Amino acid sequence: MAEYTSSSIRIEAAPAEVMAVIADFARYPDWTGEVKEAQVLATDADGRAEEVRLVMDAGAIKDDQTLAYTWGGPHEVSWTLVKSQMLRSLDGSYLLKEVGAAVTEVTYQLTVDVKIPMLGMIKRKAEKVIIDRALAGLKKRVESA
Repeated sequence: MAEYTSSSIRIEAAPAEVMAVIADFARYPDWTGEVKEAQVLATDADGRAEEVRLVMDAGAIKDDQTLAYTWGGPHEVSWTLVKSQMLRSLDGSYLLKEVGAAVTEVTYQLTVDVKIPMLGMIKRKAEKVIIDRALAGLKKRVESA
């Protein structure tokens, strides 16, 4: 990923518990405010999602997008845009690191390029809002389970 926005959060759970929530795309509408629908289109030999369709509604931005996922072992997943109505590109990742007994640091990186013209500063701020909301939702979902 070229220029990206990144943020981290600590979650009171083991990495496997956190990754289980990340990998459960069907439940995304329950904890990610922007995802209204999620559908796994293809899985790998281990049953993990390789391609996922997401219907997004982030207020002014509504989109129907397909993302391709790559699983880098038990503590990392990344994705890239396959198709979208609003985006030219989207690359992201979650990296999980165990930092204590049942404490995981989750780092989310994201790069978004929209089809409509947008100043870099505004785009980075939008990426930061998306990341912070996703991390807060993930933390709440994992810790309430």
